[in-house]
Amino acid sequence: MHKGEIWLVEFPAVSVHEQIGTRPVIILANTETNVCIVIPLTSNLNSLRFTHTIEIKKSEKNRLESDSIALIFQTRAIDKRRIMKRLGVLEEKYINQIDENIIRLFRLRQFFS
Repeated sequence: MHKGEIWLVEFPAVSVHEQIGTRPVIILANTETNVCIVIPLTSNLNSLRFTHTIEIKKSEKNRLESDSIALIFQTRAIDKRRIMKRLGVLEEKYINQIDENIIRLFRLRQFFS
């Protein structure tokens, strides 16, 4: 697994405000442990109203079934055993947008200035 790949993952029901069920995610980091860091996707385009989200158009490269919203504010670590199937790879423009959102979300510029 590499940053920018899209995989199907099974999320258990934990909270009413988190994504649950089988859904695509973007791999943010594949750690040397049994977890990886992912960004959940939703096909609910109304989710663009939240900050730290971006719209990703379906394409042959990313192999999403529909236009989707990357829920960057819901970035999380998951057990690698939840990962089911590789779908595709994000286009570079989306990876760059995600990187910028993560910098703003976690206020990382203050650490690297």
